[in-house]
Amino acid sequence: MITVRAYDTHMEQLFERIKRLHAALDSARIEYRVVGGLAVFFHVSVRRPGRGRSTEDVDIAVDRKELKRISQAAEMFGFRYRHVARIDMLVDAETPRASTAVHLVFVNEKVRAGYLEAVPGFSEPTRTEEGILLAPVADLVRMKLTSFWLRDKVHIQDLDSARLITEESEEGLSEALRRRLAEVRKLAADER
Repeated sequence: MITVRAYDTHMEQLFERIKRLHAALDSARIEYRVVGGLAVFFHVSVRRPGRGRSTEDVDIAVDRKELKRISQAAEMFGFRYRHVARIDMLVDAETPRASTAVHLVFVNEKVRAGYLEAVPGFSEPTRTEEGILLAPVADLVRMKLTSFWLRDKVHIQDLDSARLITEESEEGLSEALRRRLAEVRKLAADER
């Protein structure tokens, strides 16, 4: 039997994971930013409650120089560091699955060699009520336009429909990323 409770359980686990990770990194004074779908969820949900989309995992941007300290701090909070298939992640020690891990991306480095741009450095974060540090919308837009998978295009549409992509955030985009933003907006307009 399928229940609505399955969604609630998933979201509770996701939020528990990010709160635990925040506690680990905050206690070690390690800078990070939540990026990816979860960051988009938080930003969109504040502006348009009920419109944020769920995500499966947690993605955070960190400084590669802090990797050893991150691993040590996270272990104290029930995570284990793994490097699998060229992906750095923190898996739950009790249920170590890559699909629900915290995936690490590194500031000022490209996630994949073919990406147009590197992950932005640390900008002033947006903080949730719990103190969790989110990448600002401008950085998320840049990252989503850089990776440009289908889910990233959908996240761009979500941010745009919530009027979170401002002229100011667009000004910081390279010409190639501006073309991608225009493409996503055209797709959204064509669907209406």
